[in-house]
Amino acid sequence: MASVQVRYIVRDIDAAIEFYTRQLGFHLDMHPAPPFAMLSRGDLRLVLSAPDPSGGGGQAMPDGTKPEPGGWNRFAIEVDDIDALVARLRSSGAHFRNDIVAGVGGKQIILDDPSGNPIELFQPTIDEARLSGAKR
Repeated sequence: MASVQVRYIVRDIDAAIEFYTRQLGFHLDMHPAPPFAMLSRGDLRLVLSAPDPSGGGGQAMPDGTKPEPGGWNRFAIEVDDIDALVARLRSSGAHFRNDIVAGVGGKQIILDDPSGNPIELFQPTIDEARLSGAKR
């Protein structure tokens, strides 16, 4: 069951659902209306909203500012073999903002979903950096 929820604004709900479920292993929990879907992956619930003037998470702010995809805030998915996953995603046409970089706790790269929202793929290289906290 999800314990963390992230909302992303996307341009095309159906394209986002296909990307997250087929490429990144998310489960489609519900898609009750064209501008909204809810997906999950482990403890993460990902809520997708299209810009929508009729209400919900995709509606404009009181000052008229419209929600848009993109930015730099992101969630991270821990992966076992970042090199293999990146190669598979590149061959399917996925867009990356950078190349794989190594940091103190692991290797990472920033992948864009079909609307330009960033997802960090992270492969820990030290036990303390693992999401599960478990040693391997």
